[in-house]
This record gives sequence, C-alpha cells and structure tokens, in this order.
Amino acid sequence: MDYYDIIGDIHGYASKLRQLLVKLGYVERNGCYQHASRIAIFVGDYIDRGPEQAEVIAIVKAMVDAGSALAIMGNHEFNAICYATSDPANPEQYLRKHSDSNFKQHRAFLNEFPFDSQQHTDAIEWFKTLPVYLDLEHIRVVHACWHQPAIVQLKEILNEDNTIPDDVFVTASRPEHAHFRLIEDVVKSPEVKLPDGFSFLDSGKKKRTSIRVKWWAEDIPTYRNLALSVPTASLETLPDMLVEGVYTYDSDKPVFFGHYWMQGECIPQTDKVACTDYSVAKSGDLVAYRWSGESELMARNFVRSN
Repeated sequence: MDYYDIIGDIHGYASKLRQLLVKLGYVERNGCYQHASRIAIFVGDYIDRGPEQAEVIAIVKAMVDAGSALAIMGNHEFNAICYATSDPANPEQYLRKHSDSNFKQHRAFLNEFPFDSQQHTDAIEWFKTLPVYLDLEHIRVVHACWHQPAIVQLKEILNEDNTIPDDVFVTASRPEHAHFRLIEDVVKSPEVKLPDGFSFLDSGKKKRTSIRVKWWAEDIPTYRNLALSVPTASLETLPDMLVEGVYTYDSDKPVFFGHYWMQGECIPQTDKVACTDYSVAKSGDLVAYRWSGESELMARNFVRSN
C-alpha cells in the first residue's frame, strides 16, 4: 500500500513548500524532492497571489515527472487555462474575460509568466495535464468537493486520465451549459441559492445571494449550518431553515481537498473528510495530512510548514 502526504493550496509560496517538504522528510536529489517511502499529493491552486509561482511549478512538476508526487487541478489553474484560451465562437475574446477584476486576481501569475510568452504557454500546457480528481484504491483527492453525482457525469466527458478535453474547457466556461455546473461543483465548490429576500455581505463587502455549502456537514442541514466562507457578523442573518436536496458526502473512503481557506487548529471535518488548505496566502501555514493507511482521519496527522 502506498502512503501519501496530501499538501494544500500553495498559491506561489515556494519557500513554505520547501520548508514543509523538508519537515516531511523529503530530500532534494537531482533537482527533485523525493521520499524513501511516501508519495506527495498536491490538491491544486499552485498559482496566483504569492511571489514564487515559477518555483512552485518547477518543484511540483519535477516531483510529478519523477513519480514522487501526484497533482490535480485547482480552480486557479482552470481559470488560467480559460484566461489564455480564445473563444472559438468569438476569437477576439477569451473563455475567461480579460476584465479588470479577472486581471487583478491573475496579476501575480502574469507578472512571472507574461501573457503569450513561451513560459506562459508552457505553464498552461502543463496545467492541462492535471486531472480533475484522483480516485485511488484507499483515498480520494479533489480540489473543492467530492460531489458524487457530478463525478459520475464528469467521467463521461473527461479523458481517461481524468484531464479535461479542450472542447470541455469551452463548454465548462459557459454558465448556460450543463458542463459549467459539473466543474463548478467539483473544482470550485457547490453553492445553494438563498431564499428570496435573504442575502449577506462577504468579506469584500459584496452582496451575495448564494452560499457555499459544507458538503461534509453532519449537522441539521439549515442554510445557517451549511454556510461556508460567510463572515461571522453575516452568519446570524442567514435563515435557520432546512435546505432541501443538498448533497452530503457519505462514502467510507476518506477524501482530501483544499480550496476553503481554513484557519486555526488543523482538524478533519469528519473522520472521512479533511481539508488541507490553511490560508498560506493570508499569512497562514502550508499544511499536509500524512495518510498512512488509516480509515478514520485524525488531527494528529496534520503537519504545518512552521
């Protein structure tokens, strides 16, 4: 049985990645970090925000090429591909609009990988080799949500290695197309619309009428209990009403993911579900979960970069 170190969102912080790998016992040989008995798994979001994105990609790619790591796609890699891809229906435009807000989110990556440069093209081509999820013998890994109904449908449109075909980038970037919701649920997080008349202000003071949901929740499924990434002051304004038909992960196979900017003590969300994203780009740590065959996940198996 292979043992894995599942590493959270890196967002261009190569120094913390090196620090964590060394702490986990990985040794750099011939330009690649390797472990004598373990394999690293990266949950996506290698780019945007941090100052060392080229170095992060170099480290992760070298490990994947050498077989000392596996890596999947995050929403930031998906967005980067769409930002770089012309819309076949309107070749002067891109699948992800070059708007001021999208450029601002993507600026740190473009500073290191100038748009349309060879370095940029090479990075985009590597992103396309990243699978959307891993369903291994004993564990699962996905960037945002193991949404089983979406996974079943994605299997019909993804390549055999779970990478995204070029034509699906097109359809998945169009909100009116069914593929859009499938990628949103798995790579970007499922959302539920609030009842009419309800809304909240997010951390950027933007009005929201939908919530990300805790798809692992074991609480009574009310809007308030399920809400993710809602400021504390806004949480109490959400309705304490049951959400109908919300998806909940109920498999016995442990699943690991990133995406959600967790803070504080590292703990599994349930004994089968663990997030490894602890806000490295917001002065947090880079975090890994050391999985060694256990069927029930435990807080003591998390390792922080500091």
